[in-house]
Amino acid sequence: MSPANIFTSIRLLLIPVFAVTAWNYGISVESGHAHEPLRYLAVTLFLIIAAGDAVDGYLARKFGKTRLGAMLDPLADKVLMLVSLVILSQVRWGADGWIIPVWFVVMVVLRDVSISLGCLFIIWSGKKLEVNTNWMGKASTAAQLITLGWVMLKIIPLTPLIPTVVAATLTLWSSWFYVREAWRQLQPE
Repeated sequence: MSPANIFTSIRLLLIPVFAVTAWNYGISVESGHAHEPLRYLAVTLFLIIAAGDAVDGYLARKFGKTRLGAMLDPLADKVLMLVSLVILSQVRWGADGWIIPVWFVVMVVLRDVSISLGCLFIIWSGKKLEVNTNWMGKASTAAQLITLGWVMLKIIPLTPLIPTVVAATLTLWSSWFYVREAWRQLQPE
């Protein structure tokens, strides 16, 4: 197994640890006895897993990319995003009721599901799938991560609604790009 794949596997294994820690912190907040060391651990794990994307990208460039890495790396990113969104939409991380709105979680999940279904449809249509990333998709992911970090770091006095709306706007905008890209790939040559 390549160094990048080992590192990505470690990132994937840390996600359940993050999930349990984040959930337990939220439960401690809701019980009225916030256990701050849990929050610090959850935030640290989140940052390691999220920033690890750059590290495993570097390792892949240095030691060579693999087909397994091409699947594991985006899987780690999506699983971290999904787990974080679900947890932070279900348990409060602040006495003032900070929580990720469920509509935002649904929007992000629907975008990712529609991208996956679009890719499958292109393949099922007998076309060669071109995976084209763009700055809008990267900006959308970055804004989503910032929104999650905003809630976990409890950036006060600003509400998490501000970064959520920015992230939602970028998510919709990148969705439009992916719809146009799928339509282009489905056109007869």
